[in-house]
Amino acid sequence: MPIIVNLDIMLAKREMKSKDLAETIGITTANLSILKSGKAKAVRFSTLEAICKALDCQPSDILEYKED
Repeated sequence: MPIIVNLDIMLAKREMKSKDLAETIGITTANLSILKSGKAKAVRFSTLEAICKALDCQPSDILEYKED
């Protein structure tokens, strides 16, 4: 898939655990795991906004496009 999710990188930069981020933004750790692995088919803007707010970053820090 040409969309790459760099959520692990941002979590490491902010020294935050996935569990803590999931609790902060109000989603399950399972759903966050699906998003982190790149297996999610979609992401709500409200979820993306909450992630960016919690990690103090921009959407482009989390999502990246690369051609196959």
